[in-house]
Amino acid sequence: MIEAGDLRALERSLREGIPLARAMDVRVLDYDGHRLALSAPLAPNVNDKGNAFGGSLSSLLTLAAWGLVNLKLTEAGLGADVYIQDAQLSYVAPVWGELIAEAYAEGDAWPGFIAAMRDKGRACITLLGEIAGADGAGTAARQSARFVAKAP
Repeated sequence: MIEAGDLRALERSLREGIPLARAMDVRVLDYDGHRLALSAPLAPNVNDKGNAFGGSLSSLLTLAAWGLVNLKLTEAGLGADVYIQDAQLSYVAPVWGELIAEAYAEGDAWPGFIAAMRDKGRACITLLGEIAGADGAGTAARQSARFVAKAP
């Protein structure tokens, strides 16, 4: 089970280990055992139109999914190096305020992922992510990304 200290450790890892996350002012917002939510303020992630920069949306979605894989590995008592393998991203609408990205797996993908890690020391999983539009209305961006974890 993930505790508050684990979430603080994830946030610290993101901000200290990934300079872009620090520059974006990324924060861990919530984790319910299935979904990880990260946030970032608009100001350091703004584009020339005054809304969220597409690269920041992409980065926040990727960081949320990467963080979720790491949390699930921690829950299972496993350590691994986690990499993104590929991703498909759609920008649906502009974001005019705080960026909030949620990452999650469809269905019951985690048991197979964890079993593969235990059996082979390597596993892949596809995660989905979304960023809500203005005032939580609809989806502003969505991503499907495949992640690989390898035992160190």
